[in-house]
Amino acid sequence: MWLLFAFAAPMLWAISTHIDKFLVDRYAHRGDVGVLVVFTGMTGLIVAAAIWLLLPTTLALPLSSIALIVASGALSMLAMYFYLDALQTEDASAVAPWFQAAPLFGYALGYAVLGETLTPRQVLGGALIVGGTIVLSLGRGFRRGLNLRLAGFMLACAFTLALSTAIFKLFAVEDEFWSTTAWTSAGQALVGLLLLARGSTWRQLVMMLRGDAPLVVSVNAANEAINLAGSLAQRYALVLAPLSLVQAIGGTAPLFVFAFGLALSAVSPRLASEDLSPAGLLHKSIAALLVVAGVVLIGG
Repeated sequence: MWLLFAFAAPMLWAISTHIDKFLVDRYAHRGDVGVLVVFTGMTGLIVAAAIWLLLPTTLALPLSSIALIVASGALSMLAMYFYLDALQTEDASAVAPWFQAAPLFGYALGYAVLGETLTPRQVLGGALIVGGTIVLSLGRGFRRGLNLRLAGFMLACAFTLALSTAIFKLFAVEDEFWSTTAWTSAGQALVGLLLLARGSTWRQLVMMLRGDAPLVVSVNAANEAINLAGSLAQRYALVLAPLSLVQAIGGTAPLFVFAFGLALSAVSPRLASEDLSPAGLLHKSIAALLVVAGVVLIGG
């Protein structure tokens, strides 16, 4: 069952990655990407308020636990800021593969913070999943050589994301899933409000809304709903399975990014441009088979 939730997350995030690229190119190509992070913060505020309203008992946690969980939410927002900054100058298919660093950080944090260990079969399965997505990435994302700016932002993103996820799992297992989700969302909301308090971010948001408010609000709302669904799916999987395995499966997002890119290329080349040649399709098929083999080992 946890595999279903674990795979739902990267599939949804792959859709969100294409939407994020559209938003960055259209509204934050040269400006501060913090204005897009604000929308995630507002979503966090809504989620936290809804959980507290429906489940008032989720408020009852020790202050020390609340502080760390809120910090987890703030860290996830910092990771998003690094990711969106990378998208300003790079294609989605070049950015997504760098999320492969998250499982490596996740394995170290899972062992050090959570005391998790993996069987040799699980290690091999995780390695095949990571390897498959790296093989996929080598076809396009890394073809132009190492981009130090991209590497710096995305390695920082991957580590921050892994740390945030480790803190979430620590408290979701010890306390309660919805309590941890509510306070994590509160941390996201806090960062969103702090960003909104900056004059530059506020002015950029006003300009966005003046330009085309219905499109800005509807696209961001849809994107945040997709992101939220993916986050909840991953968080639920974290309660049931080791951190490093869930993050290894979460790292298959580049596979879905390419798959959706291929679909868009076939339907409308103006929306996306992916290699549909026999050699290109064979390359992607090999990567997909490695991922499937890894999933079989983990799930078996």
